Amino acid sequence: MKLKIAVLAGDGIGPEIMEQGVVVMSAVAQKFGHEVSYKEALCGAHAIDEVGDPFPEETFQTCMEADAVLFASVGDPKFDNDPTAKVRPEQGLLAMRKKLGLYANVRPVETFDCLIHKSPLKNEIVSGANFVCIRELTGGMYFGEKKEGTEEAYDTNYYSRPEVERILRVAYQYARQRRKHLTVVDKANVLASSRLWRKVAQNMMGEYPDVTTDFMYVDNASMRMIQDPRFFDVMVTENTFGDILTDEGSCITGSMGLLPSASTGEHTPVFEPIHGSWPQGKGLNIANPLAQILSVAMLYEYFDLKEEGALIRKAVNASLDANVRTPEIQVEGAPKYGTREVGRWIVDYIKNN
Repeated sequence: MKLKIAVLAGDGIGPEIMEQGVVVMSAVAQKFGHEVSYKEALCGAHAIDEVGDPFPEETFQTCMEADAVLFASVGDPKFDNDPTAKVRPEQGLLAMRKKLGLYANVRPVETFDCLIHKSPLKNEIVSGANFVCIRELTGGMYFGEKKEGTEEAYDTNYYSRPEVERILRVAYQYARQRRKHLTVVDKANVLASSRLWRKVAQNMMGEYPDVTTDFMYVDNASMRMIQDPRFFDVMVTENTFGDILTDEGSCITGSMGLLPSASTGEHTPVFEPIHGSWPQGKGLNIANPLAQILSVAMLYEYFDLKEEGALIRKAVNASLDANVRTPEIQVEGAPKYGTREVGRWIVDYIKNN
């Protein structure tokens, strides 16, 4: 297979982890006889500094011409600490989602046996947890009508029936591929937008009789994720709730540096780690590249290259079992490995297995 990949490394630790994602992707391509080409493009704070736009038109065109986008992170303290800034790196991320029509964010939450002790939850609660959060990505308060003044402000949580239907269909497809259990998360007892979500889901349930569908208020869902994360198989929700719940879900594993994600929709899909740019770790060779590398696994799997994705996952698990880990997840007394060293070990594993 031939694949054209747009590479958006972004800010902070982005370029360092992206380097490892690309070398792993190339190693797999070589092993399986695929032809992969890469084209780098600007985004985030780096793009603002260079051209004044966090998602320039040239980057958008590069993404549109690619088969997939491999993305790392955006964000910089000089913007975080300036509430008056008119242009921010995160606006580039929102623009990418909107322009590419990426309405479905897919975040798997999976525990690793050798890292259960890193989870803030008790072993007997978290062990075996494995579910997927499907977050609607282009609607809701993040994109609705806004007003911001000195005395009052509002954000409109707008959704239409077609927007809700299309994200629910994605969720049902994932549920059918997994344990056939879908949980729709809303706040239908308070919010009109949530009542629309629930009505649409109730109307669609009959189309998927093989899937068990249940409904849960977002406050209850946030508690259930901590009390009994193994209850969930596939969870689907709106943009704001999804943003919060997926970050909560990432803590279950014990490290945000282990979880990848995919954003799919109308145009080119995007694959990225769920963590941020971590500017404090920039240039120190300590950033965990595993989420970026697992994003490459999701990319291959998106194109139905399951054997390729499985090999990457096997290599990541092997690196963890061998204690080839960056500092934040390393066991006491084990050798120290940096970002590059972890990536190199995984590449060697792929070449030799």
